[in-house]
Amino acid sequence: MASGTERLTKLASCAGCAGKAGMQELSEVLRHLSDVSADQPDLLVGLTAPDDAAVYRLNDEQAVVLTVDFFAPLVDDPYDYGAISATNAMSDVYAMGGEVVLALNVAAFPEDMASETIAKVIQGGADKVREAGGVIAGGHTILDDEPKYGLCAMGLVHPDAIFRKGGAEPGDVLFLTKALGTGIITTAAGRDEASPEQLAAAVESMTTLNRHASHIAREISAHAMTDVTGYSLLGHAREVAAASDVRLRIIAPAVPVLPGALEHAKGGISTAGARRNREFYGEHVRLDQAVSEAMQGVLFDPQTSGGLLMAVGQDRASDAQARFKAAGLSAWAIGEVVTGAGVEVVA
Repeated sequence: MASGTERLTKLASCAGCAGKAGMQELSEVLRHLSDVSADQPDLLVGLTAPDDAAVYRLNDEQAVVLTVDFFAPLVDDPYDYGAISATNAMSDVYAMGGEVVLALNVAAFPEDMASETIAKVIQGGADKVREAGGVIAGGHTILDDEPKYGLCAMGLVHPDAIFRKGGAEPGDVLFLTKALGTGIITTAAGRDEASPEQLAAAVESMTTLNRHASHIAREISAHAMTDVTGYSLLGHAREVAAASDVRLRIIAPAVPVLPGALEHAKGGISTAGARRNREFYGEHVRLDQAVSEAMQGVLFDPQTSGGLLMAVGQDRASDAQARFKAAGLSAWAIGEVVTGAGVEVVA
């Protein structure tokens, strides 16, 4: 990290992460709020059927996609931290099929943090928003002992072209557009156990926009889509399964994993978020006994700025792979949609 700056990850914590009881309590709070928003006909996606972002119809041709996300540092480099946080925040817009047009910074920094460090964080975020075709038009910053940064991101989508978690159909093929393991790799890096190459691969993944992957999902008429973030692949798969009233069958050997993630998982590297994901979603997931503990750790690993998980009609699966390849993007067929409920993982 540049001279005169601190190691950012020393200050990071999971103080804001909810445990199983906290997640259940939050669900109860949101259930009450959903009653308030239920009689708003132009609120196309809100708390009545929660999804990746809120969507509000402006007219017959346009709807606003709105989301907010921020977190403490996962990496030491301040520019990378800002870029990762911004990429992660905008991902929910792409998961809904929208295009980012406007963003506001949401930030908290210690009073004694060097101004050049703060500038690099903000610049990293601004550059990713510019890459997305949007603009940062302001924001809000407070003083806090723990640095935090992210965005309130706004996008636009046609009201009839919104992607949702619901809509997956039996027979669909499941595609994932980014490898798993960012939580494991960044945790290992924080303990000086990840190699520079492993961390670089994770950072590259976390700073890759889901924008063009979302475009391809539109071209192939994906039936359902979400982005894989803090609730892990299995947690978000469970959400798709519940919203679509189907079962998602995931083939463990087909799931892509970032370099070093399995090795670190075998060595005992994990996160509190992974344990919470297993506690909260485990009852909805049937794991083949042949799936290793290390691979289970990866599947429950909370992702930062993860890829898109989409359900695609079997008749479009080959076309999907061809389109991703032609665009120079990754996409792995990791399973299928079947009748039933919940998620199953087979070896």
